[in-house]
Parts: sequence; C-alpha cells; structure tokens
Amino acid sequence: MGHAVLSASGAHRWMNCLPSARLEESFEDKESEAAAEGTAAHALAEHKLRKALKMRSKKPVSKYDCDEMDLHTDGYVEYVLETLNQMKHHCKDPLALIEQKLDFSCYVPDGFGTGDTVIVSDGELHIIDFKYGQGVLVDAKDNPQMKLYALGALALFEDLYDIEEVAMTIYQPRRENVSTFRMSLNELREWATWDLMPRAAMAFDGAGDFEPGEWCTFCKAAVKCRARAEAHMRLARKEFALPPVLTDEEIEEIIGSLDDLTRWANDIMAYATYTAINHGKKWSGFKLVEGRSIRRFTDDDKVAEAAKNAGYKDIYRQSLITLTEFEKLMGKEVFKETLGDLVVKPPGKVTLVPESDKRQELTLSNAQTDFMEE
Repeated sequence: MGHAVLSASGAHRWMNCLPSARLEESFEDKESEAAAEGTAAHALAEHKLRKALKMRSKKPVSKYDCDEMDLHTDGYVEYVLETLNQMKHHCKDPLALIEQKLDFSCYVPDGFGTGDTVIVSDGELHIIDFKYGQGVLVDAKDNPQMKLYALGALALFEDLYDIEEVAMTIYQPRRENVSTFRMSLNELREWATWDLMPRAAMAFDGAGDFEPGEWCTFCKAAVKCRARAEAHMRLARKEFALPPVLTDEEIEEIIGSLDDLTRWANDIMAYATYTAINHGKKWSGFKLVEGRSIRRFTDDDKVAEAAKNAGYKDIYRQSLITLTEFEKLMGKEVFKETLGDLVVKPPGKVTLVPESDKRQELTLSNAQTDFMEE
C-alpha cells in the first residue's frame, strides 16, 4: 500500500492549509533521525505488545535500542493491557488489534492509515496511538488523525459491535503525556460530514488558499512555501523593532509565533546548507567552511592499555547510573521502595507559554520569586 495523499498523520496540516498536501508531492520524502528513531520505537512496542497478547513476533533490532526506549515501550504495553482489562468489565471478550490497517476513504479520497492499537468492545471503541517524539506535545482533544482512525475502525466493526462511544488516546511517554479524548458516534459523524468531507475534497483537488500556522512544522514543502515566508517576513519586520515602539498587541502576536519563526529560519539555513553541500549550489555572499571539531580517541581499549604500559593507573572515573537506568534495573515498585525517598523533582524553569498549555498557571508572586532565583 502506497502513501496516501491525505494521510491521517498529516490531517491537522491539510485540514488547515488545504493545498499543502498536493504541494508536498513535489518534494522528496526524507526521513529525519527523529523519525527513524520513532519508527524503531514503534517496531519494538509492537513486538512487545504482540508477545504480551501471546502472539508470535520476532524482536526487532536497531541502532536506537537503549534502556530509555525499553522503559517507554514497556510503559506503552502496560497502558494498553490496563485499558484492555478495564474494557473487559463491560464486555466479556474485547478485540485488540495491533498495527491495524484502517480505511476511511468513504470520507477522505483514497484515505487510509494504520492504528497502533485498536480495541473494540460492546459500548466502546478505543484507539491508542504511540508517539515516541518529544519535540511537539500532541493532544488527543479533537485530534483529526485520531478521529480519522476512529472512522476507519468503525467502518470495520460497527456492524459487529454495539459501539456507542469512541475513546482516543495519545501515549507520548517522553513528554509524560497520556491524553484521552472521548466523543459519541453522532458527534464523530457530524464532524466527518460537515467539517472533514468538504475540506478533504478541496485538499485532494489542491484547491483553497495556503494558510501558514503551527501545522507547518512537519510539512515537506515548508522550507520553500511562499505563503509561510511572506507571513514570517511580515512578522520579522516587527521583531527587528525595539520593544518600546511596539504595541502590546504586536508583542503578543510576535511571542505567539516566535517558535515557528525560529523553526522557519532554521529550515531555510538547513536547506541552503544541504543544497550547497550535496548539489554544489553557490549562494551569493556565503561559502562552505569546515566547522570546529572535538578530539576523540579511536579505540578506548587500546588507549587504556597504552596508558597502563606507560605507568599511569588512575585513568578511570566512576559515577552512578542515571535515575531512569535505576528504575529499569530495579523495576518501578522496588525502585519506589528502595530509592523513592531519595528522589526529588525540582520545580522547572518559569517560562511564558500559550494559554492552551495544560500546565497549571503560576501566581504572579510565585512566578516573580522563581524568576529571580534563576
């Protein structure tokens, strides 16, 4: 099965910026290091879940294997099993499907995707999506990707189960984020009919206007998108002014877009560098140079042997393994009993964020005190 033009994972983007899906087709699909790591984590999580459900599976191996990935994939499996057990309270034999192919083409032209975990029971359909990335916090509330998966799952199972409600969970362990959103079947179908289908039809045809926004982050065309560039250049003209000459409204607009403006600037530099290195592109006023590097040993074992032969003995240092490694080594319960009293989570650095952020708002006096202590 090929790549869907209107993919579920890109739904937040193409539903807001309708022509973006077709524009992306002219750009090559390059996998980032973070995406490759996420793919490896998904493969490991799938294997562990299949084993936990007594299915045959061969353990995948990748260069990203580490204790942290082991810990987070274990947590994902634990969450899925807990959810499955809870659903057994109102359905004797719920069905759990892993990496289930889902077809929602009756709503989105050629629309299909893959659900990480789909649990079906009388009364409830539960979609669980494993997000290993930590750069962007993903919320399940009104998440179009999850709703598309739900529509695809309903097409398969609503004639077999008496489903009344859909639950959609984002499991994002590296951001300590487990977010669940629920909606009735009627609410889901109304969204599909009045919001999804008209937008999907236009997006598939490449119609509508380009609308830059935070959904540009993972767009393959973002680096060369003129609409995005023009929006940021308008903002940059304000940013280069001194704060005293800006109004409060202008400052609010700027701080609300700074993250995306920074990403855009970094994307432009990355693109220019890539084309210069790989395609010999000459950018007027710029040149390629060799950056600074840090010395390193070629072989630690040979270094240790040579140093010992030269009479040097004090060449090693010892340090504790990390908190996460201790938790993996001992298991959560033993870790809590043995070291729980010795663990502290200090307050984080005070920062200004959008009101949509889920963290509790600080009082002005506390914020001032914490800021002064930085």
